[in-house]
Parts: sequence; C-alpha cells; structure tokens
Amino acid sequence: MIFNILGLILICLIVWWFWLYKPTQVSANEGSITVIVEGGTYQPSRIKLPAGRPVTIEFLRKDASPCAALVLFSDLDISEELPLNQSKSLVLPAMSPGEYAFNCQMQMYRGTLVVE
Repeated sequence: MIFNILGLILICLIVWWFWLYKPTQVSANEGSITVIVEGGTYQPSRIKLPAGRPVTIEFLRKDASPCAALVLFSDLDISEELPLNQSKSLVLPAMSPGEYAFNCQMQMYRGTLVVE
C-alpha cells in the first residue's frame, strides 16, 4: 500500500515537472542578460527579448556535465561551446517576433527566447 502511494506521488511530480511547470519569464530590456547553466537547467530558462534588436546573452556554466558544454540555437543556426566556470558572451542577431528554443546537444537543458 505504501509503495502504491509513493508511486502515485512520484507520477504526479513527473507530470507536474514535464507538462505543467512553467518557469518564470525574465526580460532583457537593456540588451544583455546572464544565463547560469547549473543543476541540469538554464537559469533563467525563459527570456523575453525585444524584436528587431540584437541581444547579448552571457552564459556562465557551473555544471561540469559534458551535456552542458554546448548551447544550440537551432532556429538561428548558432552553436557555442561553454567553458566551465567562465563567462561566454553570445551575440544574437535581431529576430522577428516568435519563440526560439535553445538547448544542449542532448536536449536535456532547455530554454526559450520569447521575442516580442
């Protein structure tokens, strides 16, 4: 009986994490923002950007996992290697309104750029 209850709780947590959880959105109005790569996530993972202006994103990788070593912006044909415990600047071109995903090469770390 206890295992069944623990199993249901675990299923609920998995459903919440993968389908119901929506990370907070951070705005980059000044044209620059810092993203920390740590603990299997990008912090912040949802970034609001202005349309039609280039933006600089600073990535600070604190996670030694090999998966965290690369960030990909597939829609923009951009990929950059992230050095461990060092800041890496990435200048993104002016973008049209929409949502642009960014992730690691295995898509375990995920983020979204919301361009308005």
